[in-house]
Amino acid sequence: MYVRHLSVTDFRSWAAAEVGFGPGPSVLVGPNGEGKTNLVEALVYVATLGSHRVATDMPLVRAGADRAVVRAAVVSRGRELLVELEVNPGRANRARLNRAALPRARDVLGALRAVLFAPEDLALVRGDPGERRRFLDDLLVLRAPRYAGVRADYERVLKQRGALLRTAGLARRAGGTGDLRTLDVWDGHLARSGAELLAGRLSLVAALTPYVAAGYEEISGDRPEVGAQIGYASSLPDSVAGATGSGEPAVGVLEAALLAELARVRPQEVDRGVTLVGPHRDDLTLSLGRQPARGYASHGESWSLALALRLGSYELLCADGGEPVLILDDVFAELDTARRSRLAALAAKAEQTLVTAAVAADVPDELQGSRYDVSGGEVRRVR
Repeated sequence: MYVRHLSVTDFRSWAAAEVGFGPGPSVLVGPNGEGKTNLVEALVYVATLGSHRVATDMPLVRAGADRAVVRAAVVSRGRELLVELEVNPGRANRARLNRAALPRARDVLGALRAVLFAPEDLALVRGDPGERRRFLDDLLVLRAPRYAGVRADYERVLKQRGALLRTAGLARRAGGTGDLRTLDVWDGHLARSGAELLAGRLSLVAALTPYVAAGYEEISGDRPEVGAQIGYASSLPDSVAGATGSGEPAVGVLEAALLAELARVRPQEVDRGVTLVGPHRDDLTLSLGRQPARGYASHGESWSLALALRLGSYELLCADGGEPVLILDDVFAELDTARRSRLAALAAKAEQTLVTAAVAADVPDELQGSRYDVSGGEVRRVR
């Protein structure tokens, strides 16, 4: 799979830009602030309907414009697809595939698969659990786009159930009883969508584990006994979560467990006005040897582990069938010589690798393919 052409209108800093790509490495070089990352961010948006830098769509639209448009021509297995996305903050986004309108924007997911590594990925190791949950869910959707609907359903139910809990809690603190008659209904909805999302995550972690371990060893050069391990920490009791770690979790078992746990913690939830059980409380655990990575890993080890998560994702998607586009956004300047060389050797094998860098000297020789200068509001191919 590779992106043959990218077009953006009113996306981030770009009023308009057109870039043609081919298979192999392509390097976008230019000073900071010229819009290199904005271009690869547009491709990430096509692949995931989200940004790796912001949580909402509003910052993606150029100041003064009311919408942004991204078009990508994607070649996969000899067939070309034209993906068009209209980003409308505060309103429903629109999508077209080969110029045919789609019922929902998320129906375009799967047309482009891309794995991005960026400086922000250090937060996967050092940041809050929310960063790692987002990593899992984005990868889950890349593997199976139907999980975009599962994820959206869960977030909708979680929001509405939380509003009910807050209202009931306030009423009780004011001396009333609080109306909880519909809470059982919301418990059922939350358990149903939560179990499906949790089952997907557990299967994903089981499948991803060996690829992350291999990626870390390859990038860091560490001995296997101090290698990387990942796991899943669930808000469910250990006896339930542990029993589902085989990679084939039963959704029905997880749904029943979520319902039971919701019933058990209901008094605390009403008091606090928040949902205390479910995938939104879970975490992807990362460790090096016998120590948790967060708080123990050095700066270099943290970079290696973040890289291993992304490269493991890339290898897993390749194993599923259909090689994704690999995007390396301004990462080589952050790495020491050894890690830079190892990453370049791995990236050079991809069908298409897109690299951004402030200076050409930051890009290893293995990835010096097609070259584009990005400056003065223009993208020019120079090699």
